This record gives sequence, C-alpha cells and structure tokens, in this order.
Amino acid sequence: MREDLITLSKREIERLRIIHRVMGKQMTQVKASELLGITDRQVRNIIGKTRNNGDGTIAHGNRGRVAANKMPAELEVRIGGIVKRRYPDFGPKFVSEKLEEREGIKVSKEKLRQIMIAKGLWRVRRRRKEVHQWRERKAYYGEMVQMDGSHHDWLEGRGPELVFMGYIDDATNRVFGLFYDYEGVFPAMDSLERYISLYGLPRSLYLDKDSTYKTTRQPDTDELLRGKVAETQFERACGELEIGVIHANSPQAKGRIERTFGTLQDRLIKEMRLAGVRTKEEANLFLEWYLPIYNERFLRVAREEGDLHRPLAKHINLREIFCIKGKRTINNGYIVKWRGRMFLIENPSIAMRRRKVEVMEHFDGEIAIKFNGRYLKFKEIIVPKPAQTLKLEKPKSESVKKKSKYIPPADHPWRRHDPSLHHNSYLERI
Repeated sequence: MREDLITLSKREIERLRIIHRVMGKQMTQVKASELLGITDRQVRNIIGKTRNNGDGTIAHGNRGRVAANKMPAELEVRIGGIVKRRYPDFGPKFVSEKLEEREGIKVSKEKLRQIMIAKGLWRVRRRRKEVHQWRERKAYYGEMVQMDGSHHDWLEGRGPELVFMGYIDDATNRVFGLFYDYEGVFPAMDSLERYISLYGLPRSLYLDKDSTYKTTRQPDTDELLRGKVAETQFERACGELEIGVIHANSPQAKGRIERTFGTLQDRLIKEMRLAGVRTKEEANLFLEWYLPIYNERFLRVAREEGDLHRPLAKHINLREIFCIKGKRTINNGYIVKWRGRMFLIENPSIAMRRRKVEVMEHFDGEIAIKFNGRYLKFKEIIVPKPAQTLKLEKPKSESVKKKSKYIPPADHPWRRHDPSLHHNSYLERI
C-alpha cells in the first residue's frame, strides 16, 4: 500500500478502489455512482481530482484543519471549573440549561458531556434492556390521569423526608403535585381536591394497589346488599364523583409517572437546593412556580383535540365527599357509635330508632351526622375511663428442683427379697 493511503479510513479506501476500477474501465461511472450513493457527475469530479492530485484527494479537504467553531481551551477549563464547583451531580442536559440561565454561557449538551467526561464528572451509563409490553397513550387530555406517591429525601437532609403526591395526564404529560408528610387517605383526598379545583374531574385515575387505594377486606353487609365489592375511602370518594379507578398490576404498567418521579428526583431536588428550600411549606410554594415551567418544557400535544375534564357541578359538596364516611345505626337510647366514640342525638323522634345514619369525620376533626338528607344535632358522651388499679406483683418464689426418680441398684435389699419364701413361711405357721 502506498504511503498516501495510510491515513485513509477503511471506508475511504473502499471508495478509492471503486474509483480505480472506473479509471481502469472495469466499471461504469453509473454503476460506481450507485455503489457510492452519489451522482455520476460527482464520480467524474473525483476521478479528475485523483488523476491530477493523487489518491490522497479522496479524503475530505477539511481533514487536519481546526474547526472554525471549536471551543477555546480557556472556555473549556472555565466551564469545567463552574460545573465542578456548582453543579457536580447535574446531568449534561440540565447543566447546559443552568449555564445558559445563570451563567450566560451557551453550550450544547453533547459538548458539555465530553467536557464532564474528561473532568471525571460524568460516567457513561449503559441502560439495561428490559422488555415490557408497550401501552399506547390515551387520545384525549383528561381521559386518564396517573396518580402515585413518591417517598424520597426531597430536601436532601435540609428538612424532613416528604412524600410527593404526583399526577400526570396520560395524553399530554401535564404534571401536578404537592408535598405531604406521608402517603395516606388525607394526602390522597386533599391532593385530588386541589387537582379538581385547577383542572376539573378526570375521567379515570390509574393507581397502584397500595392499601390507601385498594383494600383486601371482605365486603360488609351494606356493600353485599348493594352488590358492591369492598372499597377504600378513596375509592368511595372517586365513585361519588364518577371518576373511574383503574389499578395497575405492576410498577411498569404506570411507567409514565414512575419516569416522571425519576426526572423530578433529579431536576426538582437540585432546583430546590439552589433555591435553599428547607420546609414542606417552602417546597409547596416552590412547586407553584416550578411546575408551570416544567410543564411548558415537557408538555406534549394529545392525539385528539378536546379536554375530557368535567366541570364540578354546583350541587356537589366536596367537603362531604373528601372525608371518612360510614353508615351507623341509632340504638334504642338514640346513641350513635363511631370509631370508639359515642354521640347522643338531641331532639330525637321515635322514628329514628334502629335507623341508619351517615357519619362523616372530616380531617379537621369535625363530626357530622346525616339522617334522610338533613344534619342532626348531637353531643358527644364522654365515658370516664376506669381507674387504674395497681397490680401487686407476687414475690417470685425460688424454683424448687424436682427430685429425680430413684432407681434402686441391683444389690438393694428390695431386689434381693423373694416373696415366695415369705409366703411359704406364712403357710407353715398356719
């Protein structure tokens, strides 16, 4: 091989061989253009350059030249220092946004990735190949909303560990959420009420099988009489609002919200770190500013036009729905028992005895009792707790060791005694 071919790539060498075949009249220019993916006119131009300037002209003319848009080495060092000092655990794409937003430096994500790899601030991550059945997005905005709680150290030790109750529209990726101290009935109902106040009633909610959203108990008598399965307080509230509830069988089934949590655990945490957020109240205030920006960046257009969120009817009282609710019976003494407490109905009528009432316990502690569509007046009966008597402990007696069973030896007189001799001597005396 000639010296001018040493610097050529394999692809360029193969290209040169085809050109030599055309020059040696072993192949037509039209056939060469088909193999090289260029026009026959370009083939003639390459042949002319090769004849005049040699085989090295097959390489691109800019090889070995410094690119006009190459970043200066001083700027690379400066960017590397800023990233190491202020954004050491940020991803390349997130860093590029922050550099433009806060530092006034515009640099592409790929260039930042190369700089961060060279500085040891980023490692190439290989994704595991996992095969899951793909589910197509819903066609309309508001047709289905995925809901879940994310337990994480959102404040990175600057405050208490919080739970992010998140909602994401399946068709558009619109995200809504709030921070709470735990995941339970109150956070689920309170966050859904706030979602409804902003966007309206969604057609359905996609949930996991956490005990807040799905119960394993058997249906009670009232549920059996109505032909219903056992349901949680949250399912009951969704049913009263005519919101369908769908339970996912695996975390992968609700992958959209799981991936959203992964993104927020990267971006939102670092944004709150830069803003110095330390409490749950500050975090929820920060969400009011951050989520519109996040949605503007990651929102996508639904396949079909239209919003399937339903407006809340005026006659619906959300306070009566988002609470702990159950049926109880008024006993002969006009007393209603509820979760270990007793309430005496004031101004009762004989028609109330042994009748069912609806008891509502609100999250602020207020109790309401409803009978035939109207609220009843009542007062709580405070039953004094029985006085606790001191139990005198019996003195511990020393354990008496049980005597082991005595087994006489072989030469014991009892073993040497012959009963027959004693019997014969007795007969002789008679």
